[in-house]
Amino acid sequence: MHFIITRLHKDALCSQTTALKGATPAAKMEVKTSLLDNMIGVGDMVLLEPLSEDSFIENLRNRFHHNEIYTYIGSVVISMNPYRSLPIYTPDKVEEYRNRNFYELRPHIYALADEAYRSLRDQDKDQCILITGESGAGKTEASKLVMSYVAAVCGKGQEVNKVKEQLLQSNPVLEAFGNAKTVRNDNSSRFGKYMDIEFDFKGDPLGGVISNYLLEKSRVVKQPRGERNFHIFYQLLSGASDDTLKKLKLDRDFSKYNYLSLDSAAVNGLDDAANFRTVKNAMQIVGFMEDEVQSVLELVAAVLKLGNIEFKPESRCNGTDESRIKDKNDFKEMCELLGVEQSVLERAFSYRTVEAKLEKVSTTLNVAQAYYARDALAKNLYSRLFSWLVTRINESIKAQTKGRHKVMGVLDIYGFEIFEENSFEQFIINYCNEKLQQIFIELTLREEQEEYVREGIEWTNIDYFNNAIICDLIENNQSGILAMLDEECLRPGTVTDETFLDKLNTICAEHQHFESRLCKNSKYITDHSLPHTCFRIQHYAGKVLYRAEGFVDKNNDLLYRDLSQAMYKANHSLIKQLFPEGNPAKVNLKRPPTAGFQFKASVGTLMRNLQTKNPNYIRCIKPNDKKASHIFTDSLVCHQVRYLGLIENVRVRRAGYAFRQAYEPCLERYKMLCKRTWPHWRGPAREGVEVLMADLKVPGEEFSYGRSKIFIRNPRSLFFLEERRRQCLQNLATLIQKIYRGWKCRTHFLLLKKSQIVVSAWYRRYAQQKKYKKIKSATTVVQSYTRGWQARKLLRELKYQKRCKEAVTTIAAFWHGTQARRELRRLKEEARRKHAVAVIWAYWQGLKVRREYRKFFRANAGKKIYDFTIQRIMQKYFLGLKSTLPSMSPIDKSWPARPYRFLDGVHTELRTVFHHCRCKKYRSQFTEERKAIYEEKLEASEIFKDKKALYPSSVSQPFRGDYLEIRKNPKYQKLNSAVEEKVLMADVVNKINRANGKGTARIFLLTKNSVVLADQKTGQVKTSVPLPDLTSVSVSTQSDGFFALKLKEGSASAIKGDFLLSSEHLIEIITKLHRTGGTSADSEQLNIDISDEFLVQFKHDKVCVKFIQGSPKNGSSASCKRKNNRLLEVSVPTTV
Repeated sequence: MHFIITRLHKDALCSQTTALKGATPAAKMEVKTSLLDNMIGVGDMVLLEPLSEDSFIENLRNRFHHNEIYTYIGSVVISMNPYRSLPIYTPDKVEEYRNRNFYELRPHIYALADEAYRSLRDQDKDQCILITGESGAGKTEASKLVMSYVAAVCGKGQEVNKVKEQLLQSNPVLEAFGNAKTVRNDNSSRFGKYMDIEFDFKGDPLGGVISNYLLEKSRVVKQPRGERNFHIFYQLLSGASDDTLKKLKLDRDFSKYNYLSLDSAAVNGLDDAANFRTVKNAMQIVGFMEDEVQSVLELVAAVLKLGNIEFKPESRCNGTDESRIKDKNDFKEMCELLGVEQSVLERAFSYRTVEAKLEKVSTTLNVAQAYYARDALAKNLYSRLFSWLVTRINESIKAQTKGRHKVMGVLDIYGFEIFEENSFEQFIINYCNEKLQQIFIELTLREEQEEYVREGIEWTNIDYFNNAIICDLIENNQSGILAMLDEECLRPGTVTDETFLDKLNTICAEHQHFESRLCKNSKYITDHSLPHTCFRIQHYAGKVLYRAEGFVDKNNDLLYRDLSQAMYKANHSLIKQLFPEGNPAKVNLKRPPTAGFQFKASVGTLMRNLQTKNPNYIRCIKPNDKKASHIFTDSLVCHQVRYLGLIENVRVRRAGYAFRQAYEPCLERYKMLCKRTWPHWRGPAREGVEVLMADLKVPGEEFSYGRSKIFIRNPRSLFFLEERRRQCLQNLATLIQKIYRGWKCRTHFLLLKKSQIVVSAWYRRYAQQKKYKKIKSATTVVQSYTRGWQARKLLRELKYQKRCKEAVTTIAAFWHGTQARRELRRLKEEARRKHAVAVIWAYWQGLKVRREYRKFFRANAGKKIYDFTIQRIMQKYFLGLKSTLPSMSPIDKSWPARPYRFLDGVHTELRTVFHHCRCKKYRSQFTEERKAIYEEKLEASEIFKDKKALYPSSVSQPFRGDYLEIRKNPKYQKLNSAVEEKVLMADVVNKINRANGKGTARIFLLTKNSVVLADQKTGQVKTSVPLPDLTSVSVSTQSDGFFALKLKEGSASAIKGDFLLSSEHLIEIITKLHRTGGTSADSEQLNIDISDEFLVQFKHDKVCVKFIQGSPKNGSSASCKRKNNRLLEVSVPTTV
């Protein structure tokens, strides 16, 4: 047994010595915890002193109340069920115990799992973990923790993770079908499970194999008070969907099934519905197919239905009673689930056929025998289904690669059971625990002996109780209890439990571990605690009283051949696999092996398997029967300690040397106790330990030196070393504190000194900077004043020079002005004189002319004056008109007013000429495309002006035609390829549904030959209508965008009827339709019907579309609503 004790890092205390000398290196200290550090009670029972049952229980109680639920006995782990969640299973805890020595940390189940896994991975030793304890002690949870730890620390990868997930998910499936709620445990395993997990050379899991032992199938038909049937029945009824239950012909009400206990159907903290979903998911992960899951559920439902079958007696003519089925409804449904003919199974419940060589004898079954046959079929059907599930899981999780693999086995099996009434099940369970105790003692002593021989320590025989004599009493092939039970079951004649007990009293009477009132030993004749129908066996864990009633029947485990053959005839895919003995072609007249014989063979195989592996033990104990935390019942724990043989285990462990440790860690832990070994020992570790033990004056008989370890006989010696070490550590701690405080004060002083220097330097720097800035500021001020004085002086000089220049210029200007004014006055006077001469001359010439022509002027003066006046008026009119002409826009109707009434004709004619002129000039600027647009606008005016209220708002809007840019947009590439012709109009319209008046978005395309409607999202063409098939278009007079395309009757496009559409560009669409239809050679002119009420043909019905003024629900746009099958009403907002 290897103990790795807490040790300080080799350089840790050395750094303290250097600190004393004044050095300050940063030395790290690595501190490891140990089993012996900060112990609550004793972490290893081998070190318990004194060893007694009371001290053992007291130590467990003390640790339990401090949440220390794990305790060691050497390499054995004792696990107390805390009945609550503890924060000791986190991923951090997994990493803490990973690759650590078993005794390096506090006791934990992870330490045992890690030790087993590392031994398997690194030393190539197959391992097995044996988990024992009574129901409710936490065996199943312990096995899950072991498997989850191994899964967490082994390798990663897609295949490895898949294998790990399958191994872990096999647990929920087996728990659902093999666990049940008992008075001691809400999730009690009612079967023994042994799983071999196979690993490759790297330690990665490859697969596994599961073996199951002794399923408590009697629970299927009967449960003790306060307990439930197996979980799967309640999970199926609670969690399955209504459709699934209907297929399985089941009802959610538990009370409708006789096999289900009603007083404890609901369990606090247990969600059967959620667990059912977990089980189905786990079955999928493990690899079950959907049809296999369905087949399993059908068999579970059939078992429930089987329990509802009841029988009634029916008298025959020969005076015997024959059983008949009362109500055949459940029987019929069960037969449908199993695929069995009703008549065949009904006969199997009424008759029994016995075959002997060449004879067949058929006898009737009475009601009691029929009920026995029903329950036997239910138990066999469920137990064989469970065995098939285990086999099927093994097929999924088995290793895919062949060859030798490393194996770790996990055994989760019943602990020793002592009840008020103990029967056949408790007998074989306790027999299995006797075998496990035997192999435990043998392997423990063998390990002790091998270590003593390996270390050169003299081996001394250890006295212990060898339970081989008890195992022989049970399993001896000649005189063993199981052999006599098989012999009694197989012999002809009347066989009862009393005849079996008589045989035991005869053969086992002299055995020292067998007790009975009827045996020859006189001391038991008057023992009133021993009933006549019972016998008592003194097991290693105590005496157990067994009631012989039911031993023979349970050992026979008889299923009538008629029922087997009826099951084999079923059409169900799974039933034939479960009942191969029912094959008429393979009739075997031999009696099937008994339950005791099968279990004995299974235990033998298990023992041989365990002996090939290195064992690791977990002993589970439950602290109380109330399933409550913080309650420790001494009597209950003492009872479990006794029958688990834990005291005996401790005695075997400490019979030789209670403690052993390698020299290196021992010297590392205790070297501070001796001045010669502290702080460093330069020689071999063994010599250092010898010097240490001699210096401490430990008596020589208390220890021995092995080749690589020191062996200490008594725990008191170890505690003496620990106490001395604790005192020494306190002194060392004081020394460390002193050195640390000195270092801390020196460091603080040096820091203050350094800080003072830094502060001083910074202050001096600040003072000099401030002084420099002050001098710099003063210098700047002096410089600025000097520069200002110089600038002002220069400015005064420049201003004086400027004023002198300005004065000269001003004087010159005034002088030049005076001269100019004098010259101007002279020139004006001279000009006036010349003008006066000219005027006088003109007047003189005029006077002469008037005198000469006066006689001629008077005759024509009126007409010439009139003509001259008219000419001047016309000249003034035209010049005025030129400056007041209106703009060149053809739509400008303004024109200047006429100045005179006689110009009315000229004024009107000039206005007409001007308008024609500017229209011609405006038309000369048109392109062909723009000309076509104006032609469309003109045609729209002819169609809708003063007829449609929507038309005025469309006049100012240009006709774009392709609003979707269908040739450029990649979204409509598919639609573009489908329409080969040039697209004249592309817009999104709403196609109105006749059924509800709601619109569906469609893409509206107009080409020269057809109208196309396509899906807006996919671009798929929905409808293509040739233009010749269009007869007319109907619109309302109001401001809505609804229009109806009416198709020619009898045409291919008219099969689905007319189209009622809605668009924001109605005027443009109708105009283009009218123009395109008119220009087509093979089509007539398209009629435009403008009315507030028109008919639309929808398939075979004509519907009236009526437009009314109203307030639509969607605000400002028109809405369509279906009033009846013949009327669609469109509400149009009132225009203001």
